[in-house]
Amino acid sequence: MAKRKSEWFDWVKALLIAFALAFIVRTFLFTPIIVDGPSMLPTLHDRDQMIVNKFKYRINEAERFDIVVFHASDKKDFIKRVIGLPGEHVAYQDNVLYIDGEPVEEPFYEDIQDDVLPNPGPTNDFTLEELPGEHRVIPDDHVLVLGDNRNNSTDSRRLGVISMDQIVGTTSLIYWPFDRMQTIGK
Repeated sequence: MAKRKSEWFDWVKALLIAFALAFIVRTFLFTPIIVDGPSMLPTLHDRDQMIVNKFKYRINEAERFDIVVFHASDKKDFIKRVIGLPGEHVAYQDNVLYIDGEPVEEPFYEDIQDDVLPNPGPTNDFTLEELPGEHRVIPDDHVLVLGDNRNNSTDSRRLGVISMDQIVGTTSLIYWPFDRMQTIGK
């Protein structure tokens, strides 16, 4: 009887440890997310399932073209691409991204598949000053984010710049559906 009790206790202990580790990993390191909508086409598709790296920005700064998940509201998280970094001025003119007055290529548009999104469409002209908040440069600890599908995206053009405190993490791994399993580069 003592041997059975010991086995049962070992199983309970193992399960508690497993649940504790899963809780720690999901809370502090990685969490899944499902893409909701077409705002990141052609890079991400509606219903793609991804892993969010929650600790990268605890040790590193955000980088241009990172794909991030952030709290848009208490009930909704968005996935968008970092376009502008703290201290920078961002503008779009004639479908060209300008950072501090210099044109910047957007390499993620190079391999667009016509069957997914025939044309990312023009990004309507704007300057940082015209966005909510009317900033002259992006404030410290904030980023400017845009969806890749610029004609169908709620992003910094409507929300203003995003505080790093709102950012859950960065994501680059699609794990479902299997035929789309891949790591997304910049």
